[in-house]
Amino acid sequence: MIFGIGTDVCDIRRMRAALQRHGERLPQRVLGAQELPIWQQRCARSPERGLRYLATRFSAKEAFSKAIGLGLRQPMSWRACEILNLPSGAPTLHLHGSLLLWFESRGLRAHISLSDESDYATSFVVVEQNP
Repeated sequence: MIFGIGTDVCDIRRMRAALQRHGERLPQRVLGAQELPIWQQRCARSPERGLRYLATRFSAKEAFSKAIGLGLRQPMSWRACEILNLPSGAPTLHLHGSLLLWFESRGLRAHISLSDESDYATSFVVVEQNP
């Protein structure tokens, strides 16, 4: 049964401006412990790749927060929700702390799709509840 859906579009130009304004404080606030080194590696190879990684993760977390109906209030937080990739490249959700407990206690499962093209990153999340 579908528990919720969420979608988000992130303007990469706005993310670039925010990153220029706030520097590394922005990714440190938005990205989790496993995401941050990936962002740093991508930035080292290509600042544009790092920017797109940050924008897709920002968008996915926004979409996820909408799908679970909490927005960005506890137990949902930027760093408690990580979007990582399986070896196949498919994005997958990794939750931590009280958000993980909240999610599991409801028997929820999430499906995530990410995309970026020129000026925008977009994401779509479907959250299912096991009967």
